[in-house]
Amino acid sequence: MAQGVLWILIGLLLWSDPGTASLPLLMDSVIQALAELEQKVPAANASHTASAWLLSASNSGLHTRLYHFLLGVQNLDAAELHPYPLSPELQGLIKEVAQHDVREGQEYGVVLAPDGSTVAVEPLLAGLEAGLQGRKVINLPLDSTAASREAGVTFPDVVAIAPDVKATSSPGLRAASPDVTTADIGANSPDATTGCPDVQASLPDAKAKSPPTVVDSLLAVTLAGNLGMTFLQGPQTQNHPDLGTEGCWDQLSVPRTFTLLDPKASLLTTAFLNGALDGVILGDYLSRTPEPRPSLSHLLSQYYGAGVARDPGFRSNFRRQNGAAVTSASILAQQVWGTLVLLQRLEPIHSQLQCMSQEQLAQVAANATKEFTEAFLGCPAIHPRCRWGAAPYQGHPTPLQLPLGFLYVHHTYVPAPPCTDFARCAANMRSMQRYHQDTQGWEDIGYSFVVGSDGYVYEGRGWHWVGAHTLGHNSRGFGVAIVGNYTAALPTEAALRTVRDTLPSCAVRAGLLRPDYALLGHRQLVRTDCPGDALFHLLRTWPHFTATVKPRPARSVSRRSRREPPPRTLPATDLQ
Repeated sequence: MAQGVLWILIGLLLWSDPGTASLPLLMDSVIQALAELEQKVPAANASHTASAWLLSASNSGLHTRLYHFLLGVQNLDAAELHPYPLSPELQGLIKEVAQHDVREGQEYGVVLAPDGSTVAVEPLLAGLEAGLQGRKVINLPLDSTAASREAGVTFPDVVAIAPDVKATSSPGLRAASPDVTTADIGANSPDATTGCPDVQASLPDAKAKSPPTVVDSLLAVTLAGNLGMTFLQGPQTQNHPDLGTEGCWDQLSVPRTFTLLDPKASLLTTAFLNGALDGVILGDYLSRTPEPRPSLSHLLSQYYGAGVARDPGFRSNFRRQNGAAVTSASILAQQVWGTLVLLQRLEPIHSQLQCMSQEQLAQVAANATKEFTEAFLGCPAIHPRCRWGAAPYQGHPTPLQLPLGFLYVHHTYVPAPPCTDFARCAANMRSMQRYHQDTQGWEDIGYSFVVGSDGYVYEGRGWHWVGAHTLGHNSRGFGVAIVGNYTAALPTEAALRTVRDTLPSCAVRAGLLRPDYALLGHRQLVRTDCPGDALFHLLRTWPHFTATVKPRPARSVSRRSRREPPPRTLPATDLQ
């Protein structure tokens, strides 16, 4: 039934009126469309596949070749399709989210999820389809350049998933491998081919060994193909600073337009990587779930809600941790390399792939995987200011002189209860900003970042502007607060891991925080009980904690310090 529902979407795309008014670009709207289809699709259509819809939205290029070959899509004539009636609003929505793209600083084919994240629908559905098909693999190398399946060619190398393709799952966050090299993914590859001297000159001479032997359909159609091709098209740089670009919706209640914060962003935006990870996680889950499987609308409602099978850790809020547990860096690197090899065999061959040696493909795969695991999986998900509805900065921000040498840990005290969902955390951020601006007379919310118990970090003054969090020391370190009162209780493990591990390590990698940074509790520098007795006693056991520190005179604080009153001992909400 699930496959039948997704198959019908191709008909809806072909018959949709382009001028039809659409629903808001929300994940709830996508789930609503699936639920309506599930009520109308007869059981006889359960053998049809989702990839037909995906192909209809992307009728040329990388996606078509992979969808045809790995998901078994055939070219279909419109006359063969018999769409089931959907409301005009849902038809308009499906048309809008059919294909992911980035054009002129805007991102298309994305929706806003209940957890505040933006998700590309295409890689999500591709992963669901691959999972419904049992997560097949293709044996490599193929004997010759392969035509797509639509030509009627049969491929005996399609097999059930091999046990060694999947990494052992882990309930926690697998540490991203910092040393992904071609040695991890390679032995004995063919000699380099001729051609493309610019590409060959720009890549190091990799000694690839042990070329990949299989391609996992799930990883190929979600992450591996896009990672490989994006890094292939920019071989002169091993790091892609635009990997994981965020953006802002025109409005959160009825989102219609998503504008990227970097107008030169690649296709590997945060929204795309979110959708790809969700596709991998849920596709893996479906491939391991026996019949009868849950309906897709029910599965997505749980995943973007309270958690699949009532597991709060198995939801979109924790996609980075769960994605790292589904596949390791070394396996992903093999799959990126293998998918590039496969694309070399599929017609029409991409011009850059035609003349790439196996050593060069291995190097591209290593670069792409290293950047993805370190710069995306290895970093916390940060909601930008526009996502939580920040008011404008009042005045002119003072730039920080980076990298900084300190990380100051706070609790908010008020709000006292931890925030466990996006709506509550965003409301808390707006409340704190109003208090800091309107009552305290500060330019903005004082903290650099605020950590919720919902799996997300919320941007305050951010990485580049002097905050108002630690009197006399604002220009020397970042102020990070965890929402809640931690005088007697501790934050969630996810929040603690963010402050202890992922946020500072990501900042060090980006050159924002010195590798030898010192971690301090607010009370070590200012007369206050912040960050609470329970949390401070735990901080004393963390790496980088510094017990002895000499406070700086308060007069060296930012230029607006004269307007900001000194803190009281209690409560700990007066930061300056």
